[in-house]
Order: sequence, then C-alpha cells, then structure tokens
Amino acid sequence: MQYTRLGDGRLQVSRFCLGLENLYVHRIISEDDAISMLDEALNLGINFFNIGGASLQELIGNWLSQDKRRREQVVLATFARNETSEPESSPYSSDQIRQSCDNSLRRLGTDHIDLVQFDHWCNTPWDEIWQASEQLAQTGKVMHVGTANFAGWRIVQGNEAARRRGFKGFVSEQSVYNLLQRTIELEVIPACASYGMGILPWSPLCSGLLAGNAPADSKARRSDPVYHEWHGKYREKLEAYSHLCRERGYSQAEVSLAWLLRNPVVTAPIVGPRTVEQLQQLTKAAELSLSQELLDKLDAVFPGVGVGGPAPEAYAW
Repeated sequence: MQYTRLGDGRLQVSRFCLGLENLYVHRIISEDDAISMLDEALNLGINFFNIGGASLQELIGNWLSQDKRRREQVVLATFARNETSEPESSPYSSDQIRQSCDNSLRRLGTDHIDLVQFDHWCNTPWDEIWQASEQLAQTGKVMHVGTANFAGWRIVQGNEAARRRGFKGFVSEQSVYNLLQRTIELEVIPACASYGMGILPWSPLCSGLLAGNAPADSKARRSDPVYHEWHGKYREKLEAYSHLCRERGYSQAEVSLAWLLRNPVVTAPIVGPRTVEQLQQLTKAAELSLSQELLDKLDAVFPGVGVGGPAPEAYAW
C-alpha cells in the first residue's frame, strides 16, 4: 500500500480511505461483513477510515477495543454534526460542535479523533466553528479539521477566518468526484491546492456505474431510481469507457480510481466495497499508471465542465 500526507498536515494516510457508512448504516452489509472488511483493510495496509453515523462509530469502537494496537495503526475521520432535535441544516453553536465530538469519542472508545469534518455549510458563524475547533485541539481531542461538500469560496472564507485567529485551518475537503462528476475541478480543487488541502473523493465509482455494474447487478444502492436514470442517460459514454478499459486489459474500477490518484491534490478516494474480494481488487489501482494517451481518451469520453480546467478559464473563454 502506498501512503501520503493528508494535505500539508502531518497525518500519514493510505492512498485509499475505507468508508462503510452507506453500506453498514443502511444494512446493505452485516456487522460480521463490516468487521471482515475492517480486518482485511488493515491487512492490506489501509489505515484511513471515514466514519459517519452513530451505529458505525459504535461498531468501530468495539473493533478497536478487541486489539489495543489498532488505534495506533489507524487514522479516524468523522464529522461534526448537529445532534440536537433541530434540523440538520440548522446552525449549531460551538457547544454543540464540542458535544458532537465528545459523543463520537465515547462511541469510538478513544481519546482523540484524527480528522473532524464539517459536512455541508449550515450558516454557523466562522468564529463559532474556529472557537470550538481551537478548544478541541488544545485539549487533544481533535488533531485536524476538514470540510465536506463545501463550495470553493466557502473553503477560502473559512481558511481566511482561521488565519486571522492564528489557527491552522482546514487540511482536507471531501467532495463527490469521479469521471462522470468533475464539477469540483472548476473551483474546489484550485482552492484546496492553494491552501495545501487534500481532496477525499467520495463516490469515486459513481455508485458502481464506473465499475461496469449494470442496474440488475445488485440490490444495493443501484436500486435507487437515480442510478437507473444515469445508467440510461450515460449509456454511450459508459460503453465507450468499457471498451477503452478492455482494450488495455484493465478493470473499469481500477482505471477510475487510478485516474483520481494521478491528481496531486487527491489524497485518498473513499471506497465502499460490498465484499472483501472487491476491496482487494480496488487496491490494485494504486499500482496502475495511466498513459497520457489513455488520459486524453478519458477526457474525450468524460470531458470536464465547460471547456475543462479550473475557473475562470473553463467558462470565460
């Protein structure tokens, strides 16, 4: 397994991050399956786990408690979320942020979280966010802070607010990013690169569309009508992509992940395989080097937004 640093921080993480929230919280995989996945991930050298949802935090807490050495081996990333009765989109105070982290620490059975991410913008004043983050960092409960699903200008705004307070700011951004969904190339990726932040792409295989899965292949997320709609909408592109991969003897999943990993701003795609065998197959992508010819053909099949490249050039001329 290859490793890199998360943004310009000191966290050393694997080039893949295991994310089981959708699969486990929605009971697509069982508790035994999730434990097997965690065991195999560690065996493969994956040390980076993205954890959302109270039930998954409790499961991982139990898994960590079975072998005290595991906590030293892994990097835990979770979310600061509004856990009150208010709507999830409501602003939350510095007290609520700290309480959310304390609840996560209790469920995980650990004394610190390596990366806490603020998921979606919810109109919380920046001073509230950074006051809570500073206090959590000072007490050793949180090592680093990141964002998830933020616009580029929000990332800039937040980092500048942190700079005014003399605080480090964000080290990472978790965004949907794959060959079919390239919008973050316009402004999010350039903003992250400017501040030394790493990108953690979620849905790197676009719910299986970029792995060559047909709608009837699984009862999991592909039972979602949106999946069927996209499969029909992008059928020609997906067929062309399948042909490109077959020509070179690569699996579609390997090419999709290798395409992400070749971007220097990308730290680790968040993968959520349904089986241990799929996890073993996905990790091969780290060893795959894509030729410029293939990259050009991928751009032809899946062009970037506008005329490609970052803003404003992508749509200014």
